[in-house]
Amino acid sequence: MSVHTHQVRHFNLPVHGMSCTACAVRIEKVLNRLPDVHAEVSFANERAQVRLQGSASSIEDVIQGIQKAGFALHENTLELNIEGMSCTACSQRIEKVLKRQPILNAQVNFATETASVRYVEGLITPQEIISTIEKAGFSAQQKKTGIDTESANRSAQFKQQKWLFLTAALFTLPLFIEMLAMMLGYHEIIPRGIQWLLATPVQFWCGRFFYKHALNAVRGGSANMDVLVVLGTSAAYLFSSVVLFFNLSEHVYFEASASIITLVLLGKLLEARAKAKTGAAIEQLLNLQPKQAHQEINGQIIDVDVDQLALNDIFIVRAGESIPVDGIIIEGNSEVNEAMLTGESMPVSKQPDDSLFAGTVNHHGVLKVRATGIGQHTMIARIVHMVEQAQGSKAEIQRLADQISSFFVPAVLTISVLTFGFTWWFTDTFTASLISAVAVLVIACPCALGLATPTAIMVGTGRGAQSGILFRNAQALEHAQRITTLVLDKTGTLTQGTPVVASTTIQASITAKVFWSVISALESHSEHPIARALVDHAQQLNIESNPVQNIEILPGHGIQAELDSQRVLLGSPRLLAHHDVQLDQALIEEFEAQGQTVIGLAINGQIQGYVGLHDSIRPDAKSTIAALKARGIDVIMLTGDTARVAQVVAEQLEIQHYIAGVLPQDKLSEIERLKQQGKWIAMVGDGINDAPALATADVAFAIGAGSEIAIEAADVVLMRNQLSGLIHAIDLSQATLSKVKQNLFFAFIYNSLGIPLAALGLLNPVLAGAAMALSSVSVLSNSLLLRRWKPRPFSSE
Repeated sequence: MSVHTHQVRHFNLPVHGMSCTACAVRIEKVLNRLPDVHAEVSFANERAQVRLQGSASSIEDVIQGIQKAGFALHENTLELNIEGMSCTACSQRIEKVLKRQPILNAQVNFATETASVRYVEGLITPQEIISTIEKAGFSAQQKKTGIDTESANRSAQFKQQKWLFLTAALFTLPLFIEMLAMMLGYHEIIPRGIQWLLATPVQFWCGRFFYKHALNAVRGGSANMDVLVVLGTSAAYLFSSVVLFFNLSEHVYFEASASIITLVLLGKLLEARAKAKTGAAIEQLLNLQPKQAHQEINGQIIDVDVDQLALNDIFIVRAGESIPVDGIIIEGNSEVNEAMLTGESMPVSKQPDDSLFAGTVNHHGVLKVRATGIGQHTMIARIVHMVEQAQGSKAEIQRLADQISSFFVPAVLTISVLTFGFTWWFTDTFTASLISAVAVLVIACPCALGLATPTAIMVGTGRGAQSGILFRNAQALEHAQRITTLVLDKTGTLTQGTPVVASTTIQASITAKVFWSVISALESHSEHPIARALVDHAQQLNIESNPVQNIEILPGHGIQAELDSQRVLLGSPRLLAHHDVQLDQALIEEFEAQGQTVIGLAINGQIQGYVGLHDSIRPDAKSTIAALKARGIDVIMLTGDTARVAQVVAEQLEIQHYIAGVLPQDKLSEIERLKQQGKWIAMVGDGINDAPALATADVAFAIGAGSEIAIEAADVVLMRNQLSGLIHAIDLSQATLSKVKQNLFFAFIYNSLGIPLAALGLLNPVLAGAAMALSSVSVLSNSLLLRRWKPRPFSSE
């Protein structure tokens, strides 16, 4: 973000986090210490009025000052649809002009024809951002959600391209026949005047958008594909017009200029069609959500639009119908096909209190459901938003293409001029020199280079979403295939995450009823899997909670509280030993030797009993780990459990490396330690305690059944609650990056071969135009082959 002008500038910034007037005073002091800054901060309306009177400080300094004072500015993201881009040079130019404005970041995607702009409220408005893009010569509109809007936009663009091409083809066909006749030795079977009449509408009406975009590019101080097309075809057309009107004894090349424009329009038409297919995954997902719902109002069933449903509304889902919004079953039992979320075709049994998701299909029976998520807050909306974000982001490998594209067009213009000069010098023939220069201009299109990476990313992320694998951004898709070390949390990741009480030993000093009533009271407010297992066991024994006071959670250790003025401890043997509780080590070792996690209860420093909990290993854990190792990936188990329990699980899964006794706050440091060894680290977790470590790993995976925080911190979300999704995610990453590399290879080879051939006069401009049009289509078609990718059973051999 940068602003370089030195005039007085005023900004009205909303500031969040102020709790009293003293906060406003502190922000004022911090800002007014900056040179050339005068600030007034109001606690009442939570805004900072900032005036910059010179260049000694920038708006970036002001923002950093507010943040260093411990407060936040409200950041917004503006999603835009862009029209008028013809190649990747256009997207780079838009990014360049946007970054001159007071924004935080801008990403423009040529393949999706969209822009994502992150800005601070108060520095710039959405309309000012749109105006900046329009001044650069493009059209921008705020992106609207909804499949109907997206389809209408794509349909309108395709229709316009189709009519332009058909009109151009109609006028060009006779000229094309003229060109074929010339190859057979017959010249000017169509009079020159008629050729001019046919070529002129193609040049200036069908090709008007090339001129418009080229002019905008030049005004913006850059050049793009349109500049090359306009220069090449205009040179051929104007030269031929001079020959016609001055009756010169030279050949005319009206067929070349018209054919080039027609072929480029054909390429644009095919490109628009292919681009629509790259985004088909999102369209298919959104089409799964029904338009209407059967709402129950005062006992009556009324059909309403899905948009009219509100939270907690009751609706009915009949057999064979799709679920309209997210909800919880109130009445009824059924099986629901959740393949659109998880990629798993087997239906899932559902009963009262189970969750349902919009777009999934009810197989049997009638369900009465209470709405819990509507509009943009449904699971399908979140998936679509995540996929759109991933498709709009840029992979690291695209930087190479962007760097090349930035100087590509100027380099081609230089080569074209040199070709014209040297060819004229060697051949002393103006027309031959002109034709070679035109061929160079026409064949050198950076479109293929610009489409190589984003189109493959679009298709790859779309296929992942359809298979229950959600990549948060392009970097995650790119990085997954580079993993060298995979760290897995034990509970809930390698295991089912639903432990059950397997063994119990209670001292004679306490009854089983009191023992379990105290445990139930301590754990009743926790969502940890072990806590839920203990509370469920107490409920099965029909034991009510015994009231306790002053409960304190000790993360990674257990809980302490007070019971009738007595100190109560519930937790790991390590916690109890730390508080000098005498333990039965032989009993603990016996439990742990069976792979059970041991929990002890102590009152007033005296042990009252032990509980051993067993958590089943996921059915696909062993085969997944074997497959990972077969792919050369080192597997490490990370757990807060004891070394003995960790060893039992590691032996069952044939994991050679594990780290036991790791507290939640230490998981982060373990990941950092592994990264310092130069390894490319991925982590898989499912709990709140895993979130910091997930955020630190190079690639973070979250199991779909995990916590919301873990899912938000992850780069890849596996919607299907199976570890096998790890292999599928890595395989999809490899397949996508393979397509990207193939596309870049095709793009580089195309230009590396085409430009020299054109410069040497070995390539006719019309053939050059055809090659240019087909280059982008070939890259898009190669990317679309990824749509065939499917998760396949893997071998651990």
